[in-house]
Amino acid sequence: MSFWDHLEVLRGTLFRSALALFLLSVIFLFIPETLFKAVLWPTEQDFPLYKWLSLDFRMQLVNIEVTAQFFVHLRMAFLCGVILSFPYIIYELWKFIAPALYENEKLAVRKAFSLSSFLFYLGVAVGYAIVLPVCLMFFVNYSVSDSVQNTISLSSYISLFTSMVFMIGLIFEFPTVALALSSLGIIGKKTLRSYRKHAFVVILVLSALITPSDPFSMFVLSIPLYLLYEFSILICKDNDIDQ
Repeated sequence: MSFWDHLEVLRGTLFRSALALFLLSVIFLFIPETLFKAVLWPTEQDFPLYKWLSLDFRMQLVNIEVTAQFFVHLRMAFLCGVILSFPYIIYELWKFIAPALYENEKLAVRKAFSLSSFLFYLGVAVGYAIVLPVCLMFFVNYSVSDSVQNTISLSSYISLFTSMVFMIGLIFEFPTVALALSSLGIIGKKTLRSYRKHAFVVILVLSALITPSDPFSMFVLSIPLYLLYEFSILICKDNDIDQ
């Protein structure tokens, strides 16, 4: 295929991916009650983590901007569209790059792509069910003075929700990338083992950026991230490049 033929195939891939994302996002625009029942559940007292810890926690959100609720609805519909269309987008990406791979590479990289959706949704679940509630408990209960009351805006909560849920889902894709690079002979177990200390520092920095709250929240996130690094070592191959 010529360069322009490849470009045409890529255009079709991007169009189908964007169409799937658009259709799923539109669906969430028509079911705001169902959407925000899930989005706002971590602010409620009956959220599983609070019940498990026997905590009497509840947030009261306020809206301080005229257009905030409308644009928050658009933002969350788009975010949920991205989350649900992720496997299909990965499938389209796989169809685009597969013809450029040898048969042995196709088998190895296919495993990485198959793993990607599971890890993404696992990261979304960890962010939603554990990391986000922990951060909320810290932020809501923290005060520099008794005379200053916390009034949490809807926009502020949505920003935290997005970073906790979606960004952690993306970070959980690291083993997928490591497996793909290992399958192509670029990295191996020895390479990843030799960078354990560096990886630990990077994980702490990422955890601090994603959870800019207290050391406990950073610690909560850093544990699964480091376990993912060890999991990456486990699934990677021993190849010639790291011998």
